[in-house]
Amino acid sequence: MKTIKNIFEKVVDFENLYQAWESARQGKRYREEVMQFSENLESNLIEIQNHLLYGTYRAGSYRQFYVYEPKKRLIMALPFRDRVVQWAIYRQLFPIFDKQFIMDSYACREGKGAHKAVDRLQYWLRQTDRKPKRYYYLKLDIAKYFYRVDHEVLIKILRRKISDTKIVDLLAMIINSEETKFGLPVGVEPDLCDPSDRLAEVGMPIGNLTSQMFANLYLHELDIFAKHKLGLHYYIRYMDDIIILHHEKKYLAMVKNEIETFLFDNLRLQLNKKTAIRPCSMGIEFVGYRIWATHRKLKKKTALKIKRAVKSIKDKRESGAMTEESFERRIASYKGVLCHCNSYGLRKELNKMFRQNAKDE
Repeated sequence: MKTIKNIFEKVVDFENLYQAWESARQGKRYREEVMQFSENLESNLIEIQNHLLYGTYRAGSYRQFYVYEPKKRLIMALPFRDRVVQWAIYRQLFPIFDKQFIMDSYACREGKGAHKAVDRLQYWLRQTDRKPKRYYYLKLDIAKYFYRVDHEVLIKILRRKISDTKIVDLLAMIINSEETKFGLPVGVEPDLCDPSDRLAEVGMPIGNLTSQMFANLYLHELDIFAKHKLGLHYYIRYMDDIIILHHEKKYLAMVKNEIETFLFDNLRLQLNKKTAIRPCSMGIEFVGYRIWATHRKLKKKTALKIKRAVKSIKDKRESGAMTEESFERRIASYKGVLCHCNSYGLRKELNKMFRQNAKDE
């Protein structure tokens, strides 16, 4: 593969920065910091351009908060100015990286996504279900992936792929944040780790656009090992969730050991306790669904969360704490999730909830 050259000039090009501003403000244009930036758009973009050109750009301070869906995560958000810079980088680099990724990597890629990943895995299950041998699946889950990505390894990967030192130095500055530590010690949860105990040499902030790009690029090393060295056919990855199918349990156990060794030796990562080998007939939990050859369902935990969420937003709408428009948007998003699986029972429960509410009124 040829290394990427002369990409820094494209990143700092004014037209690219303008397009980055348009992308960064989508869905956020009425936020105060976005409106303030946009009031003096040209001068602010020129200021960013000059800082990048003269090597004086430094990322701002991260705003930190937790989200609880699909599970508790520590999110770190940069000021709008820095999100424009991230989009400028992403717009130029990610399309090049994306062409290198394997077909069956589905996270944060245009035309892919969770539903396409589920479709692909179910297609394989239908194939293997027609074969005479019983098939098993190996589920791999990397321990605290975003919090454990090694900065030294990541920067080495970037230097191998990009010969433009200016852009690599910019990316290294974002990765090695001077102000904020992103990493967690092994076995420690983000909400139980004092900021002073976080690690500087590992970790990426969940919330950065570049983190999505780096996360896919980092595990692309594993994808290549799995596909070309181990010769795995039924191998699918959605960020750090990986499923492998085969008709021999012993073979999958060997694959697990090979991958575990590769991750530790080459990427300084470890598998967590969710890693398992089971018959495909039990159904495979993957990206929020449980999947069989014949059908798919929401995970019980996901279904319970949806029921609780619908009850919560229904109460908020009734009390006036949520607008009808916001309520309809949330309901539409849940309907979108349910239409991709066998969800008759859950939809019946939710409809009953609304009918009961109509009687009470």
